[in-house]
Amino acid sequence: MSEELKIYDGKRNELGIADRDEVHKRGYWHETFQCWFVDQKDGINYIYLQQRSNEKKDFPNLFDITAAGHLLSTETVTDGVREIHEEMGIDVNFDELISLGVLEDPIETNNFLDMEWANVYLYHLKDTDEFNLQQEEVSGMVKTTINDFSDLCFDKKNEMKVEGFEINEIGQKTTINRNISLDNIVPHRKAYLQQVVEQISRHF
Repeated sequence: MSEELKIYDGKRNELGIADRDEVHKRGYWHETFQCWFVDQKDGINYIYLQQRSNEKKDFPNLFDITAAGHLLSTETVTDGVREIHEEMGIDVNFDELISLGVLEDPIETNNFLDMEWANVYLYHLKDTDEFNLQQEEVSGMVKTTINDFSDLCFDKKNEMKVEGFEINEIGQKTTINRNISLDNIVPHRKAYLQQVVEQISRHF
């Protein structure tokens, strides 16, 4: 199904509406919703990353923002919480989110240019929250310490340890406990990742 997105120039002046494929082909700026999950256990602060399904057209099997998606032309940023419910199976009210601001998040590959104005939010995971992943979109969920994630993003280490789970094609859940590098993460620019780390660190 076609997705219609509002498009902008580099100064956030609205230019009109275009199909998602056209937006990525021509490199138009557009809006997205992003939400990073965090929690604290035994005095240690953690951040969560989703593992993208191997069925995804773009960046299959790579780790990424906990929950994120494009804002359709008919949506406002408050509608972005649908991404959390759809991908994570967790119901979150918009007023439970902490705004980290609007960050530039351009991703360029040989196939497309994804120029995002990302409305970035933080959500503190509750003990009662349970992940029920949308398997055609998300195949797993891992967490790492915010300190390790920061060190990776600021080139202080080459790998970080993650732990969590993934679900295979027949619905079996298996444990993830391994080291990953930036090569295992969707290629957001380091400037974006570093801004996210700095913003999140202010809330702990």
